[in-house]
Amino acid sequence: MSASHPRFDILGIGNAIVDVVAPVEESFITHHDLRKGAMTLIDADSAERLYAAMPPGIESSGGSVANSCAVAAQLGARVAYIGKVADDQLGNVFRHDIKAAGVHFPTPPLLGGAPTARCLISVTPDGQRTMNTFLGACVELGPDAIDAALVADCAITYLEGYLFDPPHAQAAFLRAAELAHKAGRRVALSLSDAFCVHRHREAFRALVRDHVDILFANETEITALYESNNWMDAADHVARDVGIAALTLGADGSMIIEGYTRISVPAHATTVVDTTGAGDAFAAGFLAAHTAHRRLSESAALGSLAAAYAIAQYGARPPVERLRRLITGL
Repeated sequence: MSASHPRFDILGIGNAIVDVVAPVEESFITHHDLRKGAMTLIDADSAERLYAAMPPGIESSGGSVANSCAVAAQLGARVAYIGKVADDQLGNVFRHDIKAAGVHFPTPPLLGGAPTARCLISVTPDGQRTMNTFLGACVELGPDAIDAALVADCAITYLEGYLFDPPHAQAAFLRAAELAHKAGRRVALSLSDAFCVHRHREAFRALVRDHVDILFANETEITALYESNNWMDAADHVARDVGIAALTLGADGSMIIEGYTRISVPAHATTVVDTTGAGDAFAAGFLAAHTAHRRLSESAALGSLAAAYAIAQYGARPPVERLRRLITGL
């Protein structure tokens, strides 16, 4: 296809994880010595023990960018996804769930290796989510999983910062970015978590500076990237590195940066039940509207509304019937 007529609006590349989200009391966090509000990597045995101890919850295809892809597809965007799952029960759950959300998922399963990844998310009454993640098969994604024809057929390739740890995943990112730009497409990146940025700051800065057109980050992530004391100073730095930066600021809404332009978009008032997936939903709304050629302010407004719906219920996927009206006809 020509560069002006891609088959898909968004191609997500990230950790393919089955999310398990369950409400817990504060005592559950204390009893299991969990780091409240943080994402902690755990091994397979720890994952089995914690999963067995959790109360009933919601299980769905997950991972940060996978969530964004599912929400964007439900908002009317044409979406594809690349991520690695195993040929096992949870892998089948992931594949069925994300395809049912309207996402094209052609990646073949990992055979004979680690089991499918899972993220165990404990949500306390204050809405804070505590994530314990077993990465399993998803870290086996490497450059050979990046389909050049698929990348060329997507307007924006959206990369997940959580996937940046393994060296072969970094190589996959660079291959995808190079293929996208060669085809005249754009590249977006989510920094995902400040701990990822601290671990790989220089590599992230090089990736952002040399390969990224649209950057998604929250306040702690962007200040970590530029080793700044406040996000406004970091905003000045990022304006020099990327074409568009979308900074989410929690209850203070979001700031969209394009060169010298600053667009402030308020957060939507809502009751916070579970903050899981707020940033993912914001990115989904923004990219769905942006690839439909809406103005940056409108794209950010849809992102804010999607995030508000996400945090008003358990799980990372907001109900989207009301959101669909905002994108009808695009």
